[in-house]
Amino acid sequence: MAGSRRKSPGITPEILLRAYSIGLFPMAESADDPEIFWVEPDLRGVLPLDEFHVSKSLAKTIRRKPFDIRFNHDFDAVITACAAETGDRPSTWINQTIKTLYSTLHRIGHAHSVEAWDGDELVGGLYGVSLGSAFFGESMFSRRTNASKICLVHLVENLRAKGFTLLDTQFTTEHLKTFGAIDVPKDEYTHMLAAAMASPNLEF
Repeated sequence: MAGSRRKSPGITPEILLRAYSIGLFPMAESADDPEIFWVEPDLRGVLPLDEFHVSKSLAKTIRRKPFDIRFNHDFDAVITACAAETGDRPSTWINQTIKTLYSTLHRIGHAHSVEAWDGDELVGGLYGVSLGSAFFGESMFSRRTNASKICLVHLVENLRAKGFTLLDTQFTTEHLKTFGAIDVPKDEYTHMLAAAMASPNLEF
């Protein structure tokens, strides 16, 4: 993982928000490791909101409305699902400390979830942090085909409608690149972040 990394002996929701405002985010080595460290990648993943791309096949699926999409309906269930071990994800960086911190951020209006429901079953979702005019995506999960992708599309639509200027994905993946995600050098990201932090906190 290119970039700087430093351990955090103690962390509060206020410290966490301050860290985001200067380009840091927390991770743990594993779900069982109580330690948290700060990460500042040399290349930052960003999904430009004005260049977001949805494939024709996914757009066709979305028009069929296969899921009930909800915002902030069950944040704790989303972060728990993102932390769960699965066949293609045998380990996770979300430990209990992170769960507790982000649940607190949710209660004070800075952490949010987008959720895909099939009846009474949560089948996909994502969560992240809003600050200024930035949204920092943290993690997503899917238990049905396209569930997390559809949540991402609804996230971007909401961010655009509310006037957000920065969607930070931390890192890029081949999955995110299909939507238009790019790697941004640290210096360029710092300017983008500063502009977003100059904005009042936007309603999600």
